[in-house]
Amino acid sequence: MASSLLQPSSSSLFAGNLRALGLVDHSRARLSVPATLKCDMSESSNLVNGKPIIPVLNERTLPKFMESARAQNSVRNSNRLKLFSGTANPALSQEIARYMGLELGKISIKRFADGEIYVQLQESVRGCNVYLIQPTCPPANENLMELKIMIDACRRASAKNITAVIPYFGYARADRKASISYTQGRESIAAKLVANLITKAGADRVLACDLHSGQSMGYFDIPVDHVHCQPVILDYLASKTISSSDLVVVSPDVGGVARARAFAKKLSDAPLAIVDKRRHGHNVAERDHDTSMVMNLIGDVKGKVAVMVDDMIDTAGMPSSVLKLEPKLFPVLFGTIAKGAALLHEEGAREVYACCTHAVFSPPAIERLSSGLFQEVIITNTIPVAEKNYFPQLTILTVANLLGETIWRIHDDSSLRMLCLSLSILSNAEADCECLSMVQSFAFIIMNAEADCECHC
Repeated sequence: MASSLLQPSSSSLFAGNLRALGLVDHSRARLSVPATLKCDMSESSNLVNGKPIIPVLNERTLPKFMESARAQNSVRNSNRLKLFSGTANPALSQEIARYMGLELGKISIKRFADGEIYVQLQESVRGCNVYLIQPTCPPANENLMELKIMIDACRRASAKNITAVIPYFGYARADRKASISYTQGRESIAAKLVANLITKAGADRVLACDLHSGQSMGYFDIPVDHVHCQPVILDYLASKTISSSDLVVVSPDVGGVARARAFAKKLSDAPLAIVDKRRHGHNVAERDHDTSMVMNLIGDVKGKVAVMVDDMIDTAGMPSSVLKLEPKLFPVLFGTIAKGAALLHEEGAREVYACCTHAVFSPPAIERLSSGLFQEVIITNTIPVAEKNYFPQLTILTVANLLGETIWRIHDDSSLRMLCLSLSILSNAEADCECLSMVQSFAFIIMNAEADCECHC
């Protein structure tokens, strides 16, 4: 008999209390192909090259949990708080603003014929705490430069504090000189360089989601608030009726074992499996060069529902014939996570789910992910996905409420520790702590920003 993915004592607490606050509501937040948030172009009068600078969400498509959050947050101190959106992900910026009960600041962003970027703030920010929402997703260089120019504009306009809200931090994978066979040495550490550029531009703080590696936080010489989007995905999985005894969490490579293990602990301490692969170069696995090389699976997935967990899905490729699969079933080239999924099917997995925070989706990732390997591909909206790239298995969860609440707490000089602690307790099926009674309602944690846990669990 199917049971909840989390144990009952934890699942009801985790899912129910998060929804009580409005941080997640997947009945509304899930952006699937037939029902997605649309930008109402007719409501914007500020046009650049015939396109609105900041699209406005149509009220008819506004998720219900955002409407309730607007009234809830109206009592909070919004004095001297300004939100501005870049052009990388205006839809997410609008969702964050709606959750916070605020309007996005007026800003003009243009690109000249030679590709140079022009930014002008169209309202005063003197003495304000400014939050600039701009992921450095593809095109990474364009969006990164735009963010730096926005920061510079705010600094020259006498903003008191400037926080760069970067849902997806590009160049995060270039966080060290790799010490593996294909590396020739003399490499740059671009993550540190980008951190320096953002700092020198004038940012006072960075808010980022699920960095590729924790060490990237140390590259900044300014405070970094690192938000984990894992609870949003966990809450969605908890709403599905999958027997916990049938579940296995899979890391698509050895480097993601720690992430997958943490994810598995929050899913009733599910068993862990690992796909062991080897690489010859960037975005290229050994099996792309040498068909005699095999991907090894560590763990048992036969007859189970496999949940593959990674921080991002990018791209890679190899012929399906190399995996000894039926060509009629999988006629396309497979990427890193797709190759792992094919191996799981080969080893007898009943269903395969893919979960990640950042959907980079470099071509031809869409073709590979929609090939039929996955029961569902679950991502968040830290990176916008073009409507033309939607496919039936795709589910997009919003992180706007999580980011909005984090911004509120930064602005109020409240601790983020209790926000992270309560999410950890609520999502951990094995949590057993004397302070658990403190978080019977997640709203209690949020409304009592200075609350603290004496046992430091």
